[in-house]
Amino acid sequence: MFKKFTNGCVRIVNRWLPDPFLFAIILTIVVFIAAMIGTQQGPVALVNAWGNSKGFWGLLSFSMQMALVLVLGSAMASAKICKRALGAIASLAKDKKSAILITTFVSTICCWLNWGFGLIAGALLAKEVARRVRDVDYPLLIASAYSGFVIWHAGLSGSIPLQMGAETGTEILGVVYRAPTSTTIFHPMNLLMVAVILLVMPLVNYAMHPDTAHTITVDPSLLVEDEERTYAIDTPAERIEHNKVLWFITLVLGFAYIVYHFATKGFNLDLNIVNMIFMFLGILLHGDLRRYVDAIADAAGGAAGILLQFPFYAGIMGLMVAENQLGVSLAGIIADFFTNISNNVTFPVLTFLSAGIINFFVPSGGGQWAVQAPIVMPAATEMGVEYGRAAMAIAWGDQWTNMIQPFWALPALGIAGLKARNIMGYLVIVLIFTGVVACLGFLGWGLFFHG
Repeated sequence: MFKKFTNGCVRIVNRWLPDPFLFAIILTIVVFIAAMIGTQQGPVALVNAWGNSKGFWGLLSFSMQMALVLVLGSAMASAKICKRALGAIASLAKDKKSAILITTFVSTICCWLNWGFGLIAGALLAKEVARRVRDVDYPLLIASAYSGFVIWHAGLSGSIPLQMGAETGTEILGVVYRAPTSTTIFHPMNLLMVAVILLVMPLVNYAMHPDTAHTITVDPSLLVEDEERTYAIDTPAERIEHNKVLWFITLVLGFAYIVYHFATKGFNLDLNIVNMIFMFLGILLHGDLRRYVDAIADAAGGAAGILLQFPFYAGIMGLMVAENQLGVSLAGIIADFFTNISNNVTFPVLTFLSAGIINFFVPSGGGQWAVQAPIVMPAATEMGVEYGRAAMAIAWGDQWTNMIQPFWALPALGIAGLKARNIMGYLVIVLIFTGVVACLGFLGWGLFFHG
């Protein structure tokens, strides 16, 4: 029965889910019409909200960061020593079951530690596992690697709990809202929900594995290793390109800053420092500046989807948060509706669900917080809901619908050589499973840890 349902989801998604770029276009049209109806704004005002610097071009910095996550992570992984390390982990997978279990478990831990690292590490590990276990279903294996991303905002790099835990907190209409990480990331119920997903999701993923007749194995061309480049070092220019002194100075400069960052800011892994670590580890592991330049060139093609699609998602965000003369936005209407039908116990559950809906159109943790915090946090005060529980409800909703939103899957898909439709059918099941865990978790949080 379970496999029939899974197979049905896979068939429907394969048949109906368009390319992620077309998906973004369709979402744009849907949100544009919904914003006109919901906020009573005219088409000219919404076109401006869609195309201005806060809309279509509002994620340029983030787009570059995400492109670099993919390119720098892939370039680092192409170094010999990194391939051997990934290979050592992948060698633990001996059959289809262990392949899915190990990939899911490792990627989930990596995403909890840091989402940028986990997103790339999971996809790279999955490819290495596919190299060794050729009869595993490749789309399911990549979906398993990506499924670990469903707990990133409950982990150490979660932007909402980290912002709430900072000394400055979050200021809304002159009121500062703060919640230490002991009440968010390290709250017993948050850790319990993460643990349930970490331990049970690998089994759920394996239960979806199709039978032999329907298994899609990896395309051998995706696993072909390019022959190692050989370099002639005859001219002065070529000697400069392979100069070890320049390589060493570059490494000293990069790692000096990385050490300084952690010495002055503690274990703060934002996206910029993750990319810097990827870059200078890649330079170190390749052992040569010329080799690293060529590795970056080889990896850059995988970032095409990010560069094309992220501006359109930024435009969708612009439409979602565009306010009319009364300060009403489409995202605000959605959040406000769920808040108005809540009580003390159900408030976090309904906030989680509303965050999941909004995340589908505003797939950015920072953007989601900017939209929902002004509505949710004052309401939490009125209902007597702890700030940590309210904030984590938004964080869990933000990460939840990433499973069926191609936005975040693009880096993993670029590494895997697959399309979104190849993995999304499996991720529908992950969405249902993690949604049940989160809803029950927040109900338990309210019933047993209130106050």
